[in-house]
Amino acid sequence: MAVSDALLAVEDLVKHYPVKRGLFRREVERVRAVDGVSFGLHRGETLGLVGESGCGKSTLATTVLQLETPTDGRVRFDGQDVTDQTKAERRRFRRRTGMVFQDPESSFDPRMTVGESVAEPLHIHGLRDTQRRRAIVDDLLDRVGLSPGDADRYPHEFSGGQKQRLALARALVLNPDLLVLDEPVSALDVSVQADILSLLGDLQAEFDLAVLFVSHDMSVVREVCDRVGVMYLGELVERAPTDALFDDPQHPYTRALLSSVPKPDPAQRGGAVELSGDVPDPANPPAGCRFHTRCPEVVQPDGYDLPQETWRAVYDLRVDVARETVGVGGESATAIREEYGLPAPLPEPAAEAVLAEGLDHLADGDIAAADQRFAAFDTDCRATSPTLTELRGNHLGACHRLCADDATVRSRHAPK
Repeated sequence: MAVSDALLAVEDLVKHYPVKRGLFRREVERVRAVDGVSFGLHRGETLGLVGESGCGKSTLATTVLQLETPTDGRVRFDGQDVTDQTKAERRRFRRRTGMVFQDPESSFDPRMTVGESVAEPLHIHGLRDTQRRRAIVDDLLDRVGLSPGDADRYPHEFSGGQKQRLALARALVLNPDLLVLDEPVSALDVSVQADILSLLGDLQAEFDLAVLFVSHDMSVVREVCDRVGVMYLGELVERAPTDALFDDPQHPYTRALLSSVPKPDPAQRGGAVELSGDVPDPANPPAGCRFHTRCPEVVQPDGYDLPQETWRAVYDLRVDVARETVGVGGESATAIREEYGLPAPLPEPAAEAVLAEGLDHLADGDIAAADQRFAAFDTDCRATSPTLTELRGNHLGACHRLCADDATVRSRHAPK
């Protein structure tokens, strides 16, 4: 399906939050929550957005619905640009969309009955007939597995799963074409999750809904989504049909996410992909590929052919030196080598010569000289930012290794 035929088309969407400091509240930096994301979503389709907490997937969802004003980019809904609308046009757009938020506890006004909360969008959009509003609410409550008589009760009288059913009813009350679900089952027990997911499937089939499904739970995403987009630090790094992504994940970050999913079979446990370091600050993301500071498959510079685990340890040291977060002076070269798990010597003489000289500079307290020497360990992953490129199996991926023409190089450096 072409993006041009999509009900929802997101084009290079950007959402930055300015960070202001000082007496005059001048902008000193920006938190890059969403940084150039594009995708299409068709009627009757469910697209999942996955990634670690803080990757920008919830911000992307709210920005798509114009609950947040985009910094740049375009969102087209049914062919119309919704990022530059009049008040009347925005109102019509909102009638055709619905959203379910993550926390059912905070989704309802405790002073209103749930019937009033579900009916509120109808009142806002001009339906003044009280009896007709009540009839619509009663019908929806029945559809989501509750009783019409529940409309007169208050939110505190319901369980978490029941509140999420009520949130679904409210999101569907205007008969939308697009439904955005932000972690809709993450706060629920597993048995309740299954009921809600089954209900979502039934409602989507009945209403022919396009669904944008935000989640960190890969098992849930596999159950309900047709396609999956993987986000890291504000960017999409891989997008593919669900079965293809789970059966043949191609981006190193996707493989790391999938390897963290618990396996019920004890014989299949272990083998999780370990990532180095912490998630970088979204206000100061790394240059080049944003994942390269943690990637277990970071590309080696020309002329080096170290075992990939050894190269990752070398590059961890190089990153810390560039950030000036490594201790200098007072630690011997041997101690620094042991701290980073670096063999002595490295199996490649040229790399060992660079490492030994840089370690001596660190032991002498000269981090600038060490940084200059370790520049020999810089990688294409740090030099340039990869773009989403067509890969095998109907995947799109943003990775220098995956996009390289030389498949032999890719397979030689891939972790065994």
